[in-house]
Amino acid sequence: MDPRAAAIEDRLAGVRRIVAVGGSKGGIGKSVVAAALSLAWADGGRRVGLFDLDFTSPTGHVILGAGTRFPSEEFGIDPHVVAGVAMMSVAFFSGEAPAPLRGGEATNALLELLAITRWGNLDVLVVDLPPGLGDTTLDVVRFLPGTGFMLLGTASIVVLESVRRALRLLGEVGVPIVGVVENMRRDGGDLVEGLARSAGVPFLGSVPYDAGLESALGNPGRLRRTGFFDAVRRLAGRLDG
Repeated sequence: MDPRAAAIEDRLAGVRRIVAVGGSKGGIGKSVVAAALSLAWADGGRRVGLFDLDFTSPTGHVILGAGTRFPSEEFGIDPHVVAGVAMMSVAFFSGEAPAPLRGGEATNALLELLAITRWGNLDVLVVDLPPGLGDTTLDVVRFLPGTGFMLLGTASIVVLESVRRALRLLGEVGVPIVGVVENMRRDGGDLVEGLARSAGVPFLGSVPYDAGLESALGNPGRLRRTGFFDAVRRLAGRLDG
């Protein structure tokens, strides 16, 4: 048995809830929603952590303007605290260099980060998953039991089909689904909501496309003033309910 399993249980003992934000395809705004959700909960007085598990292309630190400085360490690694959010990312160790991990390497990286990160007491830990249903997502299911999954979709028929498959797989392995969210909504269609209803999972609402979002990335203060963030704040309230 991997001795890190016991260490992980100890590191997460003070975490009350884990919410994993997943997306079946890249480029649908998953990381921005995960970061904004963390900010919204922190603004509401929650103790929040953000764990960026996209090892090959981490972006959470870019979205929150955290930089890539090495974290402090003493009996473990302390997350960087950015705008009230305790954050951990492989980018804090690799800097700007890519981390092309695969298979067992990705699993070992996940276990190592979970075993050494000192999250302390958190009301919620938001896990930003890489796109798809690869090793890292399945490892979260395995090593973080009880994690609730929130899946993002868009009105694209390609994305919808991928979300449909993800919902089916997660349902088959008994993973709790906290809901489905439509991101970058541009019109009045209800395809994502219809998919959620047909799958028997909650539809948490839509986040509209915001042309001003890109210029706010890297600056939490400006991000908070976007229409996008207002929608994510309402989403955070629904997840509290």
